[in-house]
Amino acid sequence: MDAKQIDFFDTFGFIKFPGLLKADIDWIEEEFEQVFPMFRNVKHDGSKRTMIVPFIDQREKLSGMLEHPAINDILTCLLGSDYNYMGSDGNYYSGDTSWHPDGQEKSRKHIKIAFYLDSLTAHNGALRVIPGSHRFGDVFYRDLMEKIWNAEQSWGISGSEVPAVALDVVPGDVLVFKHETFHSSWGGNGYRRMFTINASQRFTGEKALEELEAQCLLHYHYARDHYYGPAMRGSAVPQRQKHLEQVMSLGIDWAERSKHLSPL
Repeated sequence: MDAKQIDFFDTFGFIKFPGLLKADIDWIEEEFEQVFPMFRNVKHDGSKRTMIVPFIDQREKLSGMLEHPAINDILTCLLGSDYNYMGSDGNYYSGDTSWHPDGQEKSRKHIKIAFYLDSLTAHNGALRVIPGSHRFGDVFYRDLMEKIWNAEQSWGISGSEVPAVALDVVPGDVLVFKHETFHSSWGGNGYRRMFTINASQRFTGEKALEELEAQCLLHYHYARDHYYGPAMRGSAVPQRQKHLEQVMSLGIDWAERSKHLSPL
């Protein structure tokens, strides 16, 4: 990323990289399709969203996306060379996704990289974002948080009519946005394929590990014996290990925590 791209991202809370992974899309799509059959209880019928967490962690080649030069450049430029990999999710989306942010973190940057495997426009489920909505603490953000979930009552419009930018994509495009950025999708069918990589700046300060543990547990979906998946850990090269080690240092008994969560 260059300085102008970084400034655009920091100003508007998102950025699109057209065709960034065009040369890789065939193997990425093939790997995506290999993950869902690994979970016998996961069947997608188009009626509602189907999600696997963590996702890229299930396959060595997908795990290696953290070392992909283009992806590593994005993560390093936005978060620093010591960023934390905070997990991923793989999805078959179905129908509309209402407006929401993915978090409200004040102390450090948290970002999501989104990879879509189908061509999407504003009319069939493309991601929509509200530029600048990531500016936590601003009056606009608080006002938006209160009103956007009830757009009909607040403004007499539907969620799909809320002023926003639709990020049309074709397979190989990459979208990046801050967790605080409000986003949604409308008009999509029941079989839209998408997966993400989530990452943050390294947690520092007196309460760094305490805050990191709280963040991990907030996003710890589904029962499993480790925060990271087996392929992610087992194939970790030294370059990757530094992005895993802070979470792995927490010493949490993830299997014990999982007793209170639903299995995939």
